[in-house]
Amino acid sequence: MNKTNKLTTFIFIIFFFLLLTISLVLMYHSQYISSLYTNHFEKQIMWIIIGLLVFIICYFIPKKYFFRYSLIFYLINLLLLLLVLFIGKNINGATAWIKIGNFQFQPSELMKLSYALFLASFCSNRNFYTIKDEFKFILKVIIIFLVPTILVFLEPDTGAIIFFLLMTIIILWNTKISKKWFWVFLLIIIGLLGTFIYAYFWQRDFLIKIIGTSFFYRIERVLAFGSGMQIENSLTALGSASLIKINLFNPGIYIPEAPTDFIFALSSNVFGLIGPISILICYLIIDYCLINFLKKEINETKKLFFKAFLTIFLFSQFENIGMNLGLLPIIGIPLPFLSYGGSFMIIMFAFLGIILDQKKSFTQKSKTIHIQYQ
Repeated sequence: MNKTNKLTTFIFIIFFFLLLTISLVLMYHSQYISSLYTNHFEKQIMWIIIGLLVFIICYFIPKKYFFRYSLIFYLINLLLLLLVLFIGKNINGATAWIKIGNFQFQPSELMKLSYALFLASFCSNRNFYTIKDEFKFILKVIIIFLVPTILVFLEPDTGAIIFFLLMTIIILWNTKISKKWFWVFLLIIIGLLGTFIYAYFWQRDFLIKIIGTSFFYRIERVLAFGSGMQIENSLTALGSASLIKINLFNPGIYIPEAPTDFIFALSSNVFGLIGPISILICYLIIDYCLINFLKKEINETKKLFFKAFLTIFLFSQFENIGMNLGLLPIIGIPLPFLSYGGSFMIIMFAFLGIILDQKKSFTQKSKTIHIQYQ
């Protein structure tokens, strides 16, 4: 590792742990907002410790094993998604958690990792000689995408579906298929979106029969972005904050779901404007370091996986901060390594453990890794 790589790694570690520290301070403060958040500080410490252990394990396991057995991970996760529909715990209108004793986890979060591993393995080192080859390949990718998407749709978990879609697009874009296919996809999406808009405004009863009342109201919530108590209180907290302050014990302006969806706005209650500014700086520097790590990756399979992670990592920041500012709809996407939550936190650490490995390379060529899926 040369001096530039060492410096980038050092900077990444400093700002990454600064982000985790900010998260813990905000979790400590959240207990004064509501009794619902009493144990958030202790639990977040536990999630971070578990996440770091998962990171270490994933970092030192040879990466070829993750991709070689990715189909098995994918299939096991499909079974978990199916299981959650029958025995899952309902929280905030979504049946998305499996509870075992005092422990509960969200299979859709685990599927983000399994899906990225399997799709990267399936799509890497592919050569296409005819349009028929490309069509068969794309058809298989659509099936790989639709199966978990349908299961997650039934929970429902809008954020996970968006992540699956984004990872699919970025991985396909970096394969050798003709880019003309993306115009075909765009026309299909426009057609489906147009049909939905027509049904939403002029055939509501029919639409409710298809997707159900619960999911229909979720759609209305998304379309009604920019209004509501959450957004208004979030904007008030950000707009009325002084530049610098320390407020650990006073609840300040009440923001619903403050430790999760609206932790960016919550930071202004605790630190003043320096809070959200510091969070933005941390993310910008971490993003810059990750992009530099990606540029140095030479293995195609791992590079596709890295790009899938980076896409959802950047999108999470963009969407969450955007909805805190009232610019984007509220779809329940947390800020990585900052918002409260165990499943998402641990899976993000697992992603990092697999991608942040600049010294090791596959002992087996990635071409042989994906042959079993053809």
